[in-house]
Amino acid sequence: MSGSHAGRPSSWLVVAVCLLGFVLGGVALCIGPNWMLFGVGAGLVVLSGILGLAVGIMSDVVLAENRAGHPVPQAKAEPAAESAK
Repeated sequence: MSGSHAGRPSSWLVVAVCLLGFVLGGVALCIGPNWMLFGVGAGLVVLSGILGLAVGIMSDVVLAENRAGHPVPQAKAEPAAESAK
């Protein structure tokens, strides 16, 4: 999947767990509120954050080219001496 914004299957699994947690929490608030079900949803969101760190979800970001095929401009770092002036 080089050059693609599709991501790895493990990253999509983390996204699915997070989405499930949000949906479950939202449904729990609408039907009651049912605080036990809301807690389960919140727990899934927290779990997805931990899983995201474990699988390195942020390493899926690809900045090689934009959708039009042109190079993405990179930010230029200023030397510390010039920025102190």
